[in-house]
Amino acid sequence: MRRGPKKGRYDRASIDDVLDRGLLAHVAFADGDEAVCIPMLYARVGDTVYIHGSTASRAVRLLAAGAPACVTVTLVHALVLARSAFEHSANYDSVMVFGRFALVEDEAERLRAFEAFTEKLLPGRWDEARRPNAKELKATSILALEIDEASAKVRSGGPDDDDSEDAELDVWAGIVPIVSSYGAPTASPGLRQGIPVPESVKRLLRAPPG
Repeated sequence: MRRGPKKGRYDRASIDDVLDRGLLAHVAFADGDEAVCIPMLYARVGDTVYIHGSTASRAVRLLAAGAPACVTVTLVHALVLARSAFEHSANYDSVMVFGRFALVEDEAERLRAFEAFTEKLLPGRWDEARRPNAKELKATSILALEIDEASAKVRSGGPDDDDSEDAELDVWAGIVPIVSSYGAPTASPGLRQGIPVPESVKRLLRAPPG
C-alpha cells in the first residue's frame, strides 16, 4: 500500500473482521477490453470467500473460467469534516482480496456455501427457511476465492488539520458518525395471517445500531 501506508493492515484477523462485518462486495474483473465491477452478496468461510449467481450469468461464467478478480468490501463509519476542502475525508474499514475464483462442484460444499450466504444475511435464518431444492441448486453457480493475497485499509479519527494554520480559521471541523439500524419488519403481501415475526429477525432488531 503506497498511499497512506499507515492505514494498511495485512494480518488475517483484520481482514477477516472487515469481511465478516460487511454485507455487499464489489467484484471487479476484465471482460475482454472492458473493466467490469459488480455488487454481489458474499460469505466468508474459513480461508474462502464465496459468491453465487445464475448459471446463465456471463459474469459468473467468466469468473468461473479463472478471470483475475478483485473483491472489495467497504464499511463507512463517519464523515470527516476539515477546515479546508482538501482535508475532508471519511472514516472507513475496507478490504481488497485478489485472485481467481473457482467453480464449486462438490455438492456438500455447495450446500455449506448456501448456508453461509443465508446466515450472512441473517444469523439463524437457515434453520427457519426451506433449504434449496435440486432445481435451485442446478440453476446456481457457486464460486470460491481463496484468501491468499489481501489487505485491509482503515481510516479513523478526526481531520488532519488540527495542527495546521487552518486551525485558526472560524470553520467547524470534526466527525459526523454514520449509524445504520433496522426498521420495523414489513410482512410480504402474500404472507398468510398468523405467521409471527421469526426469532432471527427479533434478535436482529434487539441488536444495537452499528
